[in-house]
Amino acid sequence: MHGLGNDYLFINCFDQTVDNPESLSIDMSERHTGVGADGIILVLPSDDHEFRMRIFNADGSEGETCGNGIRCFAKYVYDHGLTDKTEFVISTLAGPNRVWLDVHNGTVRTVRSNMGQPEFERARIPMEGPPGEVIEERLEVGDSLYSVTCVSMGNPHTIIFVDDADAVPLDRDGPPIETHPVFPNRTNVEFVEIIDRSNIKVRVWERGSGITLACGSGTCASAVAAMRTGRTDRLVTAHLELGTLEIEWADDDCVYMTGPAAEVFDGLWPDK
Repeated sequence: MHGLGNDYLFINCFDQTVDNPESLSIDMSERHTGVGADGIILVLPSDDHEFRMRIFNADGSEGETCGNGIRCFAKYVYDHGLTDKTEFVISTLAGPNRVWLDVHNGTVRTVRSNMGQPEFERARIPMEGPPGEVIEERLEVGDSLYSVTCVSMGNPHTIIFVDDADAVPLDRDGPPIETHPVFPNRTNVEFVEIIDRSNIKVRVWERGSGITLACGSGTCASAVAAMRTGRTDRLVTAHLELGTLEIEWADDDCVYMTGPAAEVFDGLWPDK
């Protein structure tokens, strides 16, 4: 399944178990010798809510949450008959995530997700340094100097505003920022171009997966960083490689993301 090209392999763990998801994600995600994906997502029962999601990146590391993955998860459980509800809660390592499904002819078309409240406080990202918010702070990375705004959407994000997002060499600039020692848990990196007060363009270097066509939580982080620094209004359309997401930072301080999800194929993975 994919959300605007951010693709994950979903495994129904209601009727099977996955003993070593870290190594399985590495094997399955490899695009030449495996299936090819940005990672795997386990669909699990939850003690507290309707479902529980675990996400493993292509390098085997476990992520706290994933905005595109959440939308695909919601579509998966509805379209595959695990629920008939069009509103429910998914448990993640970042906390509960409530979703609302837009269903047409028995199939989920788009999903609205409550991604929670953004965190700007340095320790909550987490990021080394003195207490306070990380708003357009100078960060030295090798011979380069960046102005960064850091946000946690349940997982860490570093946003850099640029004049031309398409011109950014992601494979050069992303890795040293992701692994900079100031980020104890590494960080996702988003390069953001402001189109106008209602539109932004986002390109992503995703922690543990590299260049991805989209990142839901990263798009939310990018939007609220633009809003927090006065560059945009509180409702924006975010433009990614394959489409758009609507991001609203609402009066309840929660960030709401609305966008599509798609199923591509299903299959069997052989035991090795």
